[in-house]
Amino acid sequence: MKKFTILSFAVMSFVVSLATACSSGSNTATTNTNTTTNNNQTTATKTNTNAATNTAHSADEEIPASVKAAFADAQSFTKQHKDIPQNTIAEIEKDTGGRVPEKDHHSYLAFATTGGKRTQIGAATVVKAGGKDVLIIYENKDGAPTIKEVRSEGVPAAFLAQFAGKGHDDKLEIGGDVKINGADEGAAKAIAQAVRIDSRTMQTLYGAAHSH
Repeated sequence: MKKFTILSFAVMSFVVSLATACSSGSNTATTNTNTTTNNNQTTATKTNTNAATNTAHSADEEIPASVKAAFADAQSFTKQHKDIPQNTIAEIEKDTGGRVPEKDHHSYLAFATTGGKRTQIGAATVVKAGGKDVLIIYENKDGAPTIKEVRSEGVPAAFLAQFAGKGHDDKLEIGGDVKINGADEGAAKAIAQAVRIDSRTMQTLYGAAHSH
């Protein structure tokens, strides 16, 4: 009887020890999960803009390879969604003679960190024109989104180079301030129209208020 009692006590001690170890491991996992969540919340970035509706998506959302290639120095990207006010859509369409493709405008903001400070280094949009993807890269000049570069596969560089340095005040009309320069005429007109509409949209959503 004495041996049985001792053996029973030893088994019970082992079970208690195992339960304690499992409980301790479970608590550790919970703590780690909470820490990860808190870190994600801490590093989330908010972007302030003047749009009626504004949604910033984290860098986890897919960023087009063409956008990443355009900002080789960028360390992070944010995909921005902004609703274009209906009255603004009407103004843009009247001004450009074209159609705004979507009320929900998408842009990609590129950021780099220097000296511990996260700074926006540019923005880009991808529009459809003539069956092609057209990448429009913007920089800020005196509070206005200004076209830094336009890229599109299969389109002559001499044609695309004409958009550099232009903004929402430029007409961007074929035969006027934009020449064909070796491009297909139909594609050239479609691209110029798409860039013109997007440039005016970017100024409306992100540019500083000004009068003409």
